[in-house]
Amino acid sequence: MCQDCGCGLPGENPVGISAHHHDHGHDHDHPHSHTHSHGEAGHDHSHGDAVGQHRVLEVRQAILEKNDRLAERNRGFFHARGLLVLNVLSSPGSGKTTFIRETVRSLGKRLKTGVIVGDLATDNDAQRLRESGAPVVQIITGTVCHLEAEMVAHALKELDLKGLDLLVIENVGNLVCPAEFDTGAARRAVILSVPEGDDKPLKYPLIFSVCDLLVINKTDYLEGSDFDPEALRERVLRLNPGIRILSLSCRTGEGVSEWIRWLAGEIEAFRNG
Repeated sequence: MCQDCGCGLPGENPVGISAHHHDHGHDHDHPHSHTHSHGEAGHDHSHGDAVGQHRVLEVRQAILEKNDRLAERNRGFFHARGLLVLNVLSSPGSGKTTFIRETVRSLGKRLKTGVIVGDLATDNDAQRLRESGAPVVQIITGTVCHLEAEMVAHALKELDLKGLDLLVIENVGNLVCPAEFDTGAARRAVILSVPEGDDKPLKYPLIFSVCDLLVINKTDYLEGSDFDPEALRERVLRLNPGIRILSLSCRTGEGVSEWIRWLAGEIEAFRNG
């Protein structure tokens, strides 16, 4: 995974962008001496005296400040075009790609959607999403376990934004680093599937604290499981009282119409805001 949090392999950072099954080089910098904290409590991978640790924290701060500046630039660009951008985050296997595909299909021709997909390797998800008819750009992050504002800015050059009402960013499957890196999206949604369990907010509080929407996915697995929806809601609302919570199943279609109504309302509000 990424060098930013110390879990990547030294010297490996092959980031590529593909819009039509071909790669475009990307010269995104990742200082290799960087470690950063996860969550509000945080942790430090460095060892040694206080001076050494202080220098490591300064490096982390500089990287996040650079990303935040680029994210603000992206946000201004999206706002000027009246384009709502939704950053979708989740762990691997939550059903994120299917969720986005069904969203594009449900919106149909009345609201045109584009997609940016981030994955460590392969463009399998991008190929699946192209079946929906949406324009899709794939970002291959290599060892980087999240998308950053600069990566999104480069991907935009490969995407025809004309006529788009919604841009969905499918972030790398990870509940840690994507929560810390702003992409410039106006909304952030986290997907939690029933098979993952209802205790994820206890283990990964930051991502539930910063998102505008929680989608409880794969509700067709509730029967016979020990997943407790009310316990999940209580834990999430304790972290983030303003978050919207929706439940659905892409397989059965239950709850999808409510999700589409919420999303259409957000697009309208963004345009008029």
